[in-house]
Amino acid sequence: MGLLTGKKILVTGVLTDASIAFHVARLAQEEGATVLLTSYGRVLRLTERISARLPQPAPVIELDVTSETDLAALADRVREHVDGLDGVVHSIGFAPESALGGNFLNTAWEDVATAMHVSAFSLKSLTMAAKPLFGSSASVVGLDFDATVAWPKYDWMGVAKAALESTSRYLARDLGKENIRVNLVAAGPIKTMAAKSIPGFSEFEEVWNARSPMHWDVSDPVPAAQAVIVLLSDWLPKTTAEILHVDGGLHGMGA
Repeated sequence: MGLLTGKKILVTGVLTDASIAFHVARLAQEEGATVLLTSYGRVLRLTERISARLPQPAPVIELDVTSETDLAALADRVREHVDGLDGVVHSIGFAPESALGGNFLNTAWEDVATAMHVSAFSLKSLTMAAKPLFGSSASVVGLDFDATVAWPKYDWMGVAKAALESTSRYLARDLGKENIRVNLVAAGPIKTMAAKSIPGFSEFEEVWNARSPMHWDVSDPVPAAQAVIVLLSDWLPKTTAEILHVDGGLHGMGA
């Protein structure tokens, strides 16, 4: 029996096999789950190709989390493959180039709004779109980057992550009575496609090498993916509104 035997899990954000989301999908299948992926627009074909690298190719459902049409259609699109969901993984984040790289004081509201919509508000949108598919319990897990401090060059994406953290707590508050858990995994820096879009990403690696009490490998997304699997499982049935750090312990260190 695997940790997720019999569960049906929806995973967003699978674009490459180097991503945390890909390894969540892979481990979920290895632990007995049926996995569905989402993608949209021009990258949908890419997700379909990456799906073939999973132990079992997973269906890819079209979902743009900023599209009310796609959100409204999500439940029906999922039901074409499974009769419900036990878990959802939110691995979605985007900020325009002007919102990153040290341009914090000059970023226009329109670009800030895009970062907030895609990276934070979408946790609520995705959760509510999937809610009709949940049974007697469900687990929603989002991927985070510690927003308690300001990071070099992270700028408005850092603000969006702070909003994501707050959103997860309010969702946990309002959905707990329906036995829906909402948690985040705050991973250390991983060399993913998203990381490549962050100017000065190498500065994150330097910080972790200098301050983390445990060795941190920026090319290894598996520890973070394993934490997501545990939160999706039944082993933490009363854990909600939590941020589980998988960062080698850096979040607990001083200067």
